[in-house]
Amino acid sequence: MMKELLVFLEKADPEFKAQCSSSIVLAAERFAPNKRWHLDTLLKVLVAAGNYVRDDVVSCTIQLVSESTSQQGYIVEQLWHALERDTMDRQPLTQVATWCIGEYGDLLIYGPSTSEDNPIRVSEDDVIAVYQRLLWSTQNTIITKQYTLLSLTKLSTRFQAGNDKIRQIIDTFGSHLHIELQQRGVEFSQLFRKYEHMRPALLERMPPMETARPADANNTAALTNGETSEDLDAVGDEGNLLVDGTKEFRESETQDSNALLVLLGGADNAESDITRQTETSKPASTDNQDLLDLLGGLDLNSITSAPVAPQNNSNILLNTNQSSNFLVDGLLNSEPVINHLPSITAYEKNGLKIVFSLERLPENPNTTVIRMSAMNETLNPITEFLFQAAVPKTFQLQMLSPSGTVIAPADQVTQVLRITNPNKTALRMRIRVSYSAGGTTLQDQAEVNNFPPESWQ
Repeated sequence: MMKELLVFLEKADPEFKAQCSSSIVLAAERFAPNKRWHLDTLLKVLVAAGNYVRDDVVSCTIQLVSESTSQQGYIVEQLWHALERDTMDRQPLTQVATWCIGEYGDLLIYGPSTSEDNPIRVSEDDVIAVYQRLLWSTQNTIITKQYTLLSLTKLSTRFQAGNDKIRQIIDTFGSHLHIELQQRGVEFSQLFRKYEHMRPALLERMPPMETARPADANNTAALTNGETSEDLDAVGDEGNLLVDGTKEFRESETQDSNALLVLLGGADNAESDITRQTETSKPASTDNQDLLDLLGGLDLNSITSAPVAPQNNSNILLNTNQSSNFLVDGLLNSEPVINHLPSITAYEKNGLKIVFSLERLPENPNTTVIRMSAMNETLNPITEFLFQAAVPKTFQLQMLSPSGTVIAPADQVTQVLRITNPNKTALRMRIRVSYSAGGTTLQDQAEVNNFPPESWQ
């Protein structure tokens, strides 16, 4: 019956193709005798329905390819043959093909051919040429180009050569008229330059994705599409990842902020409350040791972790406009204040000057608001600026997001700190700064104990 349905789909009127293709996919999902037949059927649906295929068919096909580890070499060859032809009227097919080739391009180029009658011979230059045609085509949609651009970036870690051509193509999108493509062009270009050492890890192959099947959970054959091979065993718990042509960068499993909470939470011998800005790419082990060094010396018996302001780290590595929130920083981070107190200089060395502007909240006299201003008094820009602070246990410290991480000459970045001092004891704080200037990375720390009595009494 599936053969007749596919014939009908190919000749059906456009208004029937979307619904018909989705229904065929559901039927194939439920009654497929094996993975090979299932993949072939979905490929025929993509070809027959063309641009009338709905998004659920695209995601379903990608999910099936991801979990069918033994069939990935076969399907990537079939999709390559489809991609070589004109796919202008088959945008969903192009999206599936570019996603699969981006993930398993090494199997296409260097893997054994799955066709004995017509073994495939594809070179890296052939693939790059097809991708360039897809990206330059005015007929392809923006979503298709997003799939293609991301897939091409992933191929830079699958191919053994040809990275220069890939980088040149990606660089051209840094000035694209469409803002989404321009942003990705700039972000991906950084992976070939500043973050070259992180590119293989960021673009590694996605784990098999798993989804709920419309079959009886007690029917093992139905759950595996008629197969009980290693394909099912290969589907790990890391499934259910988002399949999106515009976003595949996953957050690191050990985010700096989580590492800090693990380090400090529940430790009886910890020595200080800490919050820190997490926009750094240093190894976690180094950060943890630095934190212990920063906390040592405040000489209190025990401490707990301070509440940390929520941070969004998903685009840290690829953020090219690091002062983007400067204009709204004053609106988001401002506090109603009273009693403007004298400012103090917390740090001044090597052309970097940090000034604390102190204010008290009217509704909570136990809270002191500190507006940290880091000023660049040199002739060179300061980049990757990171400010950290630690206070004793008797205080509660909250740090809001900074206005940026790049300080131009004669410019500044700001950050708001809130310290709650219920016992009204003398304020003490230990700070650490790290930044890059003139090609050199600098790090220093200092203790601030010259807060005026009006700020805590």
